Amino acid sequence: MIPAFDLFGETGRFPDILHVERIIDRAALHDWVISPHRHGFLHQFFLIETPGARVTIDGRETELGGDAAVSIPPWIVHGFRFRQGTRGYVLTLPVDNLPALLGADSACGPVLATPGVLAEGAALRGAFAAVREELPRQGRTRDTALLALATWIGARIARGLEETRQEATAARPERHMMRFDALLRRDLAKRRAISDYAEDLGMSTTHLNRLVRRTTGLSAAAYVESRLFQEARRQLAYTRLPVSEVGYQLGFGDPAYFSRAFRRHCGESPGDYRRRVDPANG
Repeated sequence: MIPAFDLFGETGRFPDILHVERIIDRAALHDWVISPHRHGFLHQFFLIETPGARVTIDGRETELGGDAAVSIPPWIVHGFRFRQGTRGYVLTLPVDNLPALLGADSACGPVLATPGVLAEGAALRGAFAAVREELPRQGRTRDTALLALATWIGARIARGLEETRQEATAARPERHMMRFDALLRRDLAKRRAISDYAEDLGMSTTHLNRLVRRTTGLSAAAYVESRLFQEARRQLAYTRLPVSEVGYQLGFGDPAYFSRAFRRHCGESPGDYRRRVDPANG
């Protein structure tokens, strides 16, 4: 029989709005091994900051890299083998306390109803630490702050899991385009050559051009340029950065060259575009 651990009082009334602890707080007491078990009515989010831990979910074992996030819904059998000294957190949430996050009718609930591992969880470090800092506080705003932080963590994990699952089920050309777009978002300001992107994607420049043209109707270079000036328009419309600074942030060392390139691509100068979309920001 698989044990249903009663670590947090879940067989009775949960003692708090939620609970958070460091991995070391419990794993070190068990020689860094948490045997397979499950919790009823509790959802757990783990952030494993250091690499080398192994998680078993419903009998399937996965080795985790650094800053991996793991989502475990109620009644799912899971266990861990941590390396000694593993850093990270486990956040335990009574499902009934967060219906907007974990409820079946919520935006995130259907995604989080299935266990998952998110490889890129570094952005969650600050929020997990904030929950741990907030937990011992007193006062009327404490529970609101804790639930807000927990909801943000869960929503970010749900978004990452959904994107990962969509990529896994997408057709191969779509997966390549998703990876290309991710590289563009990361390196847009670096103005990298198309051949560099192709190398990162494990394909020839000709293949990348063919893929992008088939998907978007544009050459790879034209697609990169369209993304570049899309971001320029966003910066001009939604920030008050000087036009020259927008250009610098997108890799244009010369403000005059940025203005000429923007006019050639968008049909008007950066200043005219800003005044047209937001007169108060012009």
